[in-house]
Amino acid sequence: MSTTEGTGTPKPYAVRGVSMRELLAAGAAARAVSTPPRVPDAPVERPKAA
Repeated sequence: MSTTEGTGTPKPYAVRGVSMRELLAAGAAARAVSTPPRVPDAPVERPKAA
């Protein structure tokens, strides 16, 4: 087997020093930054009371 061939399924690994809380916060921050701003709602015309 050559060094360029894969050995099968990759083994899972854990990132040291990063808590799950920090990973979730980073994901939420990335989602908030990448989400475009909301389009303002159209003004609603209401009939005047008689």
